Amino acid sequence: MLIGHIKEIVRHPVKSFSGESVKQTKIMDYGLYGDRSHAFLDETRPGKFLTITQFAEMVQYKARFAGEDSIHKYPCVEITTPKGKIVGWGDIGLKREIEEQSGRKISFVTYPPNHVPLGAIEEEHIQLVTDASIDQLKKLWEKDTIDYRRFRPNLFISLIAKIPFIEEQWFGRRLKIGENVVIELKRHCERCMMITVDPENAKKDPSLLKTIVNERNNYFGVYASVIKIGEIFVGDEVVLLD
Repeated sequence: MLIGHIKEIVRHPVKSFSGESVKQTKIMDYGLYGDRSHAFLDETRPGKFLTITQFAEMVQYKARFAGEDSIHKYPCVEITTPKGKIVGWGDIGLKREIEEQSGRKISFVTYPPNHVPLGAIEEEHIQLVTDASIDQLKKLWEKDTIDYRRFRPNLFISLIAKIPFIEEQWFGRRLKIGENVVIELKRHCERCMMITVDPENAKKDPSLLKTIVNERNNYFGVYASVIKIGEIFVGDEVVLLD
């Protein structure tokens, strides 16, 4: 059954930096190509990553792959700082800037294109949200608008039947995207303070998390695992399989 189309594809080359909206990408066995493949290890918390939770201003740094995807080697990771400066991944000035502002000692870590461990991605391979659910949440939050980027999804799906939270009824079922890709919807995405951070200016509004806790049992968006790899494009049909 055709349930919708891919409205936007977002991957995050650097964990907790703003991601890049792409017209097409590969779906690897770990999720979108290069998603959370580069990260900062938080040396003050051994084995942990530095994220928006510890340093909200990370969301104001933008990261993108400057080149074509390759399973052998990443394109250069281009980072735009909040002040508009463009640097590459591994830049010592970038490291020093984030350490000074966050008050933490950090180090760079990069995972290969063929395997980004689940720890970097955190929960599952892919997270998705739908336009109908975003629209309903906007009403629950009683705001004129809501930036879906707060939720850091990989796939933003435009539904044919605008039924809010219908995706939560599909756990255990599979979606086919485009010609080849198949994912299986697994479970709810439980939210944290990260969604309170405005992706444009890093200002916090705790009322959004409070709304989701009270109205949605702290759930918004769903996780999925990759069943069949391939390439996806914005505009691809999304089909709910039997």
